[in-house]
Amino acid sequence: MAFDNFASAQSFLLIAGFVIAFIMGAIVNKTHFCTMGAVSDWINMGDTGRFRAWGLAIGVALLGVVLLEMAGMVNANGSYPPYRNGQLIWAENLLGGILFGIGMTIAGGCGNKCLVRIGAGNLKSIFVFLIIGVVAYFMLNPFPGSDKTLYSLLFYPWLNPLAVNMGNSQDLGSVIAGEDNALMARLVIGLVIGLFLVWLAFKSKDFRSSSDFALGGIAVGLCVLAAWYVTSNISVVIDEQPYPLTQYYGEWDMLAESEEGKPAIGAALGAQSFTFINPMAQAVGYTAGGFNSSLLTFGVMAFFGVMAGSLAWALVSRTFRIEWFASASDVINHVLGAVLMGIGGVLAMGCTVGQAITGVSTLAIGSFIAFAGIVLGSALTMKVQFYKMMYEEEASFGKALITGLVDLKLLPESLRKLEKV
Repeated sequence: MAFDNFASAQSFLLIAGFVIAFIMGAIVNKTHFCTMGAVSDWINMGDTGRFRAWGLAIGVALLGVVLLEMAGMVNANGSYPPYRNGQLIWAENLLGGILFGIGMTIAGGCGNKCLVRIGAGNLKSIFVFLIIGVVAYFMLNPFPGSDKTLYSLLFYPWLNPLAVNMGNSQDLGSVIAGEDNALMARLVIGLVIGLFLVWLAFKSKDFRSSSDFALGGIAVGLCVLAAWYVTSNISVVIDEQPYPLTQYYGEWDMLAESEEGKPAIGAALGAQSFTFINPMAQAVGYTAGGFNSSLLTFGVMAFFGVMAGSLAWALVSRTFRIEWFASASDVINHVLGAVLMGIGGVLAMGCTVGQAITGVSTLAIGSFIAFAGIVLGSALTMKVQFYKMMYEEEASFGKALITGLVDLKLLPESLRKLEKV
């Protein structure tokens, strides 16, 4: 995908992001692909159908990335965000994942689901998006008249020192086989994990009986892969020399005739796929900046694309419904959940799609940690909610928390505080 000028290349990047996200939004709405729902079905009912669909999406994306990377058609090194960064911020990945998991459970859905619900008519989700976007924006950008971000004030001093230097890359291939053999190691590891996840999904008779489970998992995985492929292969050709967009941006003064059309964020031109918390912050910045075209990114276009695709399916299937808050407590839950998702999503460097699917497809160790944190935070929150509901006043938060940890096999049975229901 070579272009003779930067404007055409960038336009293709943005349009492709919107189109792929549109398809993804429509399919997620149609199949009810929901990561929070996947954890809920598993924890509350023992139904693993949607969790297997999530695993299938991870498997499909992972298989595609390692195969195309071996063929030189995907470049996940130096991606945006930098999943394979040599600094393993494991504490931020874990804490952020847990906070995000708690938040998505309290608010009733993750970042991707929030956008899908907006498209389907859920006005509550507009409220959730605005809060996530503003919180995430100030996690990444300084407060007005200050050089301090929410992250630098609350988290950097005690979390950053815990980072571990993994060398040039933290992906499993590099860690296990070294930089020289990383490509082949990623292929082998990716094939083993990816094929196992696909097998794990289809080995279930209940999973095979639902076409939506398979369609949702395969389609979401392919959309993530398609985004990786497109963003890895756009270049501008100058004097028969191809320049990837990030390189062109870095050499703008030498290659471009003027500053006109120069994006505000050069890193956002790199290889990437879908994630939804940082793009929500970018959407807030784009709006606050008066819809300045220099602030338009692949992530912002994906943000709009998912909503548009969901809206299209809702109209075609006649499932578009206006929804609003049911009570004051409903408002409080959504506000708290949105704040936690905004903070957690930035700390973890992604969400249930951005880390658990896109990030894991790069085999980054931090992505696996964030994924585990999200599932743990969500599952534990559901356990606490369940015991608080069943035992009411008898179940203090502490008792419900300890009992939930026992149910999840993270504490011994002898510490159980409430009888299992």
